Amino acid sequence: MHQHSFITPLIAGVLSAVGIVGPASAANSGTTDTTFTENARSTAAAVVDAGDPLSITVPAAASLGSAAPGGTITASVGAVQVTQSGIITQGWTASVTSTSFITGTGTPAQTIPNVDVSYWSGIATATTGLILSRFTPGQATAANAQSLSTSRTAYSLSGVGLVANSATWNPTLIVHLPAGALAGTYTGTLTHSVL
Repeated sequence: MHQHSFITPLIAGVLSAVGIVGPASAANSGTTDTTFTENARSTAAAVVDAGDPLSITVPAAASLGSAAPGGTITASVGAVQVTQSGIITQGWTASVTSTSFITGTGTPAQTIPNVDVSYWSGIATATTGLILSRFTPGQATAANAQSLSTSRTAYSLSGVGLVANSATWNPTLIVHLPAGALAGTYTGTLTHSVL
């Protein structure tokens, strides 16, 4: 079974605009180099691997907002979707990781560690397929949010399906800004993978 990944560059800010930027993609793996300007968004066309039975797509862009040092930014990332084709399908697991967020030269005062970045998937906004099992969110509510200091399960499907299936969710990131963080635009990378 192939592993499929999509890496989304993230941008967070202290006393500045914040956003997540990266094109939608559905492929085995892919990275996207993007740039960010305050109060602007970057978008790109989707890349689709139609011949692969399992793929994941992520949003092209989203805005996280801003906060002062010591504050918290909470914002949705946008729709993430796993699609599995085939007549008889197996379960899958989507995972998510994040790097730390960095501005300037990345000194300790210019770094928001990924331990301070939390994720919760929420319940599915849409599902398809005749499933002999169930879709399960990695973190159903905000109370279940998990730090992205390590890989986390974002969503999963267990068991066997009778037809193609898909699940879509709109995850939320929570970024806790250290009190000693310097003002600036912070960037990092969010990676969703499915296998």
